[in-house]
Amino acid sequence: MVAIRVVRRRSRRVGTAKKLNSKPHIPDHLTVVLRELYKIGRPRLVGGCVRDALLGIPCEDIDIEVKGVSFDELSGALRKFGATDVVGRSFGTIKLRMRDQTYDFSLPRRESKTGAGHRGFKADPDPDLSDRDAASRRDFTINSMAWDPQEETLIDPFHGKQDLENRILRHTSQAFVEDPLRVLRAMQLAARFDLQLAPETAELGKSMSPLYRELSLDRVWGEWDKWATRSIKPSRGLQVLHSTEWLGHFPEIAALEDTPQDPEWHPEGDVLTHTACCLDALVKSPHWLESTPARRRILSFAVLAHDLGKPATTELVEKAGRARWISPRHAHEGLRPTKSLLERIKAPHVVAPSVLPLVKFHLAHHSNQNDVPSDAQIRRLARKLSPASVDDLCEVMLADARGRPPRRDPELLTMIEALRIRATELDLQDRAPKPIVQGRPLLARGLKPGPSFSPILQEAFEAQLDGAFFDEDGSSKWLDSRLRSRTDSD
Repeated sequence: MVAIRVVRRRSRRVGTAKKLNSKPHIPDHLTVVLRELYKIGRPRLVGGCVRDALLGIPCEDIDIEVKGVSFDELSGALRKFGATDVVGRSFGTIKLRMRDQTYDFSLPRRESKTGAGHRGFKADPDPDLSDRDAASRRDFTINSMAWDPQEETLIDPFHGKQDLENRILRHTSQAFVEDPLRVLRAMQLAARFDLQLAPETAELGKSMSPLYRELSLDRVWGEWDKWATRSIKPSRGLQVLHSTEWLGHFPEIAALEDTPQDPEWHPEGDVLTHTACCLDALVKSPHWLESTPARRRILSFAVLAHDLGKPATTELVEKAGRARWISPRHAHEGLRPTKSLLERIKAPHVVAPSVLPLVKFHLAHHSNQNDVPSDAQIRRLARKLSPASVDDLCEVMLADARGRPPRRDPELLTMIEALRIRATELDLQDRAPKPIVQGRPLLARGLKPGPSFSPILQEAFEAQLDGAFFDEDGSSKWLDSRLRSRTDSD
């Protein structure tokens, strides 16, 4: 079971406090716009850009809320600086494009729930809304802060900075329950910033569980994708799902809880705990940190899914005179629940072809016990893994090996690294081998295109994988010899 540390509201000093920065960086060209807006209203930076600035993280998106102006006044002022796009007049939001960047400007607004789904809201822009009322519609206290760039002051009516210092993720108001996606936002935010969900927020999440069916799968995937590509402690996301009882919406993962493992090999606990430990180990890898979002996505879901086959295969047997938990064929049996999970969260179609072979072969290094696979085995493994790679598989294997605290297996880590090194020497660390012999050499030797081509080409590729040749010159000699023996046998 994933452990949940209890955080009590009566003391906002729970956890390890961390001193934060206090001044967001504002690009010079945006500063010019804000100075102009101060002539007609009161602009504030709001939402995630303020949170990220306090954490010392570069702001990807800057949102500005402008008090004290009408929508037409704001629109007219912004048109002086670049192309504008009205996202929705009812929401009072305008996008301004400058220097290849887009900034969102909006009016403070009240929101009220009018129906199911994320479109079931009524927005009422109110230029004179108080800072507290404007912030109260936001999901979490850490996202309810604002920054006044003229006064250089933090506007923080719900103590978001203090929660951020104490690594607590807490809902801003009871309006939290109006959008069930906020529970999945909690999942990815907790994982991205290493936050613990406040108990009272977890309780609200439990009450919202029946609303999951209102969510579109596109929105569900959006949150899972952020979890997969941006996490610094992915297990925090699993803890959120567990504490809010939303884990049941993802039954393939829920089945891992309380699935036992042999304590000698897995002292950390059940399979869900092991998976959480593996995910946290993955994101500490330099290779993962240097990876593109696309590769991070593949690796995160491969590690999440690598033991999904254990619930169906785990059994207690007697081995060497004692009872042991084993999970035979769990790597292969994990393919079905992996497909099911990826479909359930509407992962793009390009994800599964890479994740599935990583799940299927995540135990490949165990087949050789105390030795590195042969070159032929590595070539075949690289072919079977495609479009994933041996390098990807090594990352999954390393996360699996490191996800068993306090157990350490330096020999296993050395074996995995040796596989990576040998694959690199074979130039197969990030790609599958390609057949050297194609149809043209057969045509050059007088063979006519037809059904006879395929078996020869397949035999040539198998010989190449076995190391019979490594280049065109070697393949030419092999092919001549093969065709001579074929003629002799005829």
